Amino acid sequence: MTEIPRRESRSSRSHNMRTVISGPLTLLLLLCGMVAIADDASESAEESPRYTFRELHDPNGIGKFYMGREIARVMGHQGINWLERPEREQEEGLSLLIDALKLKPGMVVADIGAGSGVISTLIAKEVGPKGTVLAVDIQQEMLDALAAKCKKLGIENIEPVLGETKSPRLKPGTVDLVVMVDVYHEFDFPYEMLSEIAMSLKPGGRVAFVEYRKEDPTVPIKEVHKMSQAQVRKEAEQSEFDLKWKETVDTLPRQHVVVFERIDPLD
Repeated sequence: MTEIPRRESRSSRSHNMRTVISGPLTLLLLLCGMVAIADDASESAEESPRYTFRELHDPNGIGKFYMGREIARVMGHQGINWLERPEREQEEGLSLLIDALKLKPGMVVADIGAGSGVISTLIAKEVGPKGTVLAVDIQQEMLDALAAKCKKLGIENIEPVLGETKSPRLKPGTVDLVVMVDVYHEFDFPYEMLSEIAMSLKPGGRVAFVEYRKEDPTVPIKEVHKMSQAQVRKEAEQSEFDLKWKETVDTLPRQHVVVFERIDPLD
């Protein structure tokens, strides 16, 4: 740096510093910023390549697509009365569903998208006092309704869990069975959710997708709220999940139960 022969004023020194900074250093900072922006854009692109969005879509969907299907709108807590409707046993065969799940006393079962607890309370009876039902929902209002129901019925083996759109917040390797009744098709982030669901299973643990049969045009449900067995398998059998198709149960009036088992990736 060239020695300055006389003392400069403070304003003169500030001007010189600004001149230096506005030269090569500024260019370097700009280049670094451009690299950082490019890195951020690259990371964002890598984080969500599996989802696409369309302006023209089913009005009952959210315009977000995953593996060829549109994600459906979530039912809000305002729909509790529909969940609790007395016709549900006849329409969906809930007792047949409980039989299909092959529940045993002492099991840990996660009911994801538990809502007001219609399915959770039925499962709780089957797993008994030594078993546990983890009732997961992303709406606190649903869990509040479930807690009130459990208190009224004297059920003590249901634990409410406030989940997130990307995580059911279950501990890894702790669950015997994950049940999702008419909810998987509504997940905003199905890949992230299924990844964590798979990790929550014990080795040999199962996950059951209960979905309205898209193969059957007579099922009186909006198309975006249906899923075919082929679509369920395509999404669940991605290698990173370590899930193997076990069986599909078709005994229910309108839904199929597509069951997968967690396998040991080293086998």
